[in-house]
Amino acid sequence: MEGETPSLKKSKIPDWVLFTDVSLVVINKPAGLLSVPDGYNPSLPHLRSVLEPYLGKLWMVHRLDKETSGLMVLARDADSHRELNRQFREHEPIKRYTAQVAPQPSWNEISLDAPLKVNADRAHRTRVDFEKGKPARTDFVVRRQEENWAELVCTLHTGITHQIRAHLYHLGLGILGDPLYQPPQFKTASKPEVERMMLYASELTFTHPKTGTLLRFRIG
Repeated sequence: MEGETPSLKKSKIPDWVLFTDVSLVVINKPAGLLSVPDGYNPSLPHLRSVLEPYLGKLWMVHRLDKETSGLMVLARDADSHRELNRQFREHEPIKRYTAQVAPQPSWNEISLDAPLKVNADRAHRTRVDFEKGKPARTDFVVRRQEENWAELVCTLHTGITHQIRAHLYHLGLGILGDPLYQPPQFKTASKPEVERMMLYASELTFTHPKTGTLLRFRIG
């Protein structure tokens, strides 16, 4: 992280809390933990229910899927929440993800600008839809190549639900461990077995809502 010095009570706060001050909290969300309460079972653990006993009232700014781990920012007061919401609404923060995919892509880097429609099929998947979709752009760069899979850095320029997974599906790629977005090329590809979906939010850059300092966090 570049910007400010962390201030944590490490004996109490979970070790996946990376930074906190009076205005915000930055975390490395564990895979399997909900960002927001479950609509069918609100008693399931989610970020606020886990963190608020230690940090007090928190405001959600953005979300990660339950299966996705990585960097998130939460606000600690209404004014910070309002400003961070504005930044995310106007796509000011830099959001990069790391994904392990199969089969091997035929390119080293590609920018996909393809509109997406949420809940586009019976499986509630997001799909490319050039007539009814909302504008969506993702940049993909191959960072690592193994025998039967590759690691990509994915940069989001928009924030559609399941955007990375849907754009990769459109390119004929699937994320290792993802049971939902499996194009035919992924199903037939030789690939390693994994215990979770191999997608995590690895970089987050935004402006501090009170001080105006540029904050940059990276993991992995």
